[in-house]
Amino acid sequence: MNATDRTPADLLSSALAADPARPLVTFYDDATGERVELSVATFANWVAKTANYLQGDLAAEPGDRLALLLPAHWQTAVWLLACSSVGVVAEVDGDPAAADLVVAGPDRLDAGRGCSGERVALALRPLGGRFPQPPEGFADYAVEVPGQGDRFAPFAPVDPGAAALAVGGEELTGAGIVARALADADAVGLPEAPRVLSGLPYDTWQGLSYGLYAPLATGGSVVLCRHLDQLDAPATATRESSEKITFRAPLPH
Repeated sequence: MNATDRTPADLLSSALAADPARPLVTFYDDATGERVELSVATFANWVAKTANYLQGDLAAEPGDRLALLLPAHWQTAVWLLACSSVGVVAEVDGDPAAADLVVAGPDRLDAGRGCSGERVALALRPLGGRFPQPPEGFADYAVEVPGQGDRFAPFAPVDPGAAALAVGGEELTGAGIVARALADADAVGLPEAPRVLSGLPYDTWQGLSYGLYAPLATGGSVVLCRHLDQLDAPATATRESSEKITFRAPLPH
């Protein structure tokens, strides 16, 4: 990171300038066998498209609150950085009825219908695939986002001191996310440019930190594993070796 990086979106911009080709997020779903790897450039492109969709088509403004009803997934990481780029508060597992807009996965659509604002659904299918049939009352992310612009500029500057994330009963500012991620990295002794393996869910700060923010803040990358508990010890060891893992996220506490 650079000394001027004050939000997660700033961290991504610095990573893109430093080494766009290196891996940033590698995602496994051990229930389906899916694996997808996104370089910094590819991830940043998804973030830009999503931020343009959020700011443009969905008319979201800084301070708006988005209920994020998604599991630990590479597309969830994209939405978190897109919210940071626009200045929207990402409420992980937030109350749709109290939110300005909602983003929901395929198993959270009923809950998402409690939102009176804009609703977006993600199929979470391999390669970012769309729903076979569009879910009633929702825009399909995989239909709406690919045509968005590849570069993003916010209509209004994002205040690093404004609320940016709500998770597990806590609310953090953009600057607070960066500072806490760096503190986490220091506390557990993350190596330089770490390759972090995380099987933690995204519904706690710990899961978000080790599964996204701490690797991003320290010039590293994350191997984000959904359903990692379905692997036995030898299979997990093989993954750590093949993915060149240098740090494994601690167990939940």
